[in-house]
Amino acid sequence: MLINEAIRAREVRLIGPNGDQIGVKSKQEALEMAQKANLDLVMVAANAKPPVCRIMDFGKFKYEQQKKDKEARKNQKVINIKEVRLSPTIEDHDFNTKLRNARKFLEKGDKVKAAIRFRGRAITHSEIGRKVLERLATECEDIAIVEAKPKMEGRSMFLVLAPKSDK
Repeated sequence: MLINEAIRAREVRLIGPNGDQIGVKSKQEALEMAQKANLDLVMVAANAKPPVCRIMDFGKFKYEQQKKDKEARKNQKVINIKEVRLSPTIEDHDFNTKLRNARKFLEKGDKVKAAIRFRGRAITHSEIGRKVLERLATECEDIAIVEAKPKMEGRSMFLVLAPKSDK
């Protein structure tokens, strides 16, 4: 944002400190009015014809803007992707352990990427791995939705689960 002497335009549309329209003034007149009010002349809309300037306390404006940005960052939710690795020939107990981990991640609000790595000749029976991933998805369907269906990438098959929103 351009302030005071950094403004290059000859004429500006001026807005007063209370937000009332003063009208089109020369840059020099606008600067004098701002100095009389002991405030800054700040260009708000540079692309308008003529450019729009406002008389305000620039330091206070920047401070308020920083506070708004900080508040917006507080309300932001960072979503992580956690990975759970399975095998096509996984036993029930091991599957339940991986399922428990996946559910814990989903309840915490993270996405879960379930991956199956096929070794050796196991890749010829990729439907077994697909069944394991679909079983995981059905076990988690009360707290998660399937964001990406099981798909092969090289020797691995992936499935992405996202937590259900509370809305």
